[in-house]
Amino acid sequence: MFSISPQIIRRSHKFLPRTLVPRRTAHIPSAFLLDNYIPRYRLLTGAQISQKKEQAIEHLRNCNICPRRCGVNRLAGETGYCMIGEKVKVSTIAPHFGEEPCIQGTFGSGSVFFSGCSLRCSFCQNYDISHQRAGFDLSPEELAEWFIKLQTVGNVHNINAVTPEHVVPQLALAILAAIPLGLKIPIVYNTSAYDGPEALSLMDGLVDVYLADFKLSSPVSSKRLLKAPDYPETAKEGIKLMQQQVGDLKFTFDGIAQSGVLVRHLVMPTYVEEGKEIMRYLAEHVSKDTYVNIMDQYHPAAHVGKANRGKDVGNPRYAEINRPVTSLEVEAVQLAAREAGLWRFVEESPHEGFR
Repeated sequence: MFSISPQIIRRSHKFLPRTLVPRRTAHIPSAFLLDNYIPRYRLLTGAQISQKKEQAIEHLRNCNICPRRCGVNRLAGETGYCMIGEKVKVSTIAPHFGEEPCIQGTFGSGSVFFSGCSLRCSFCQNYDISHQRAGFDLSPEELAEWFIKLQTVGNVHNINAVTPEHVVPQLALAILAAIPLGLKIPIVYNTSAYDGPEALSLMDGLVDVYLADFKLSSPVSSKRLLKAPDYPETAKEGIKLMQQQVGDLKFTFDGIAQSGVLVRHLVMPTYVEEGKEIMRYLAEHVSKDTYVNIMDQYHPAAHVGKANRGKDVGNPRYAEINRPVTSLEVEAVQLAAREAGLWRFVEESPHEGFR
């Protein structure tokens, strides 16, 4: 997306010593370039910060932050569907190189992987984190200190909150607590798109980049594979709200995303037509300038391929996705995206990294 050519422009002037000026090649249209960028949370007034804190605490007291709407009092130690209480549970905090070079850049994202999840994806690629809730507990204040450590010691480009849908109030409180500590880099909200409108309202003004998965488009397949038949409608409405808040993905001249929406779709065996439908939805109802990552790394994981019990005993579970995705399936979704009018796609990452 952005590179420095090995070619060097040599300029001389009779009054000045000859200087070396690197020739820059920016492949980013000017409409999506930013000269300078100030994270949105740095622009909040004192009154807005106080209001956000009050809203976050009220959501913890009567939790309706994800579409499950459990209504539990997390401040009193109660837990709902996600099994997470007042404190967040974190599996990993580290600089991270993943699938989106425009997010990770040279130094990586300061990624915080939250344990637990509001979905129960049968094929979850991070099953040990999301389903088994491995990790350690942190208060919002402790999480804020980790944000500062990532920023100062890790020298990362942004703070990447991975799978935060069920801990939005705590994440909001952590961001707000980190502001007086000196936090000054963008916040990336890395979500499955199973977000309630209350969550996205709370995040408005705190998040700079929404990195949203769009997994499936059918209530039937979503019920079977995600245990959430309302997922497609929730994702559609949520991504539209994200777009309204931050717009299309924009970059500074170094090619690092600073603001906007990036949508990811993991192409899956058997469900290629749903991938095509998702691409058409993004083009028609979100923006033809939506930045999209069509991912090809699906492989059977979590519950896929395990032996069935009961009347289907011995047969593999979720047999229709019990194989890797093929290149032809991925290309079919890519073609559908282009035919729908989408044109901004993630380039292949040069980093292996953990995902």
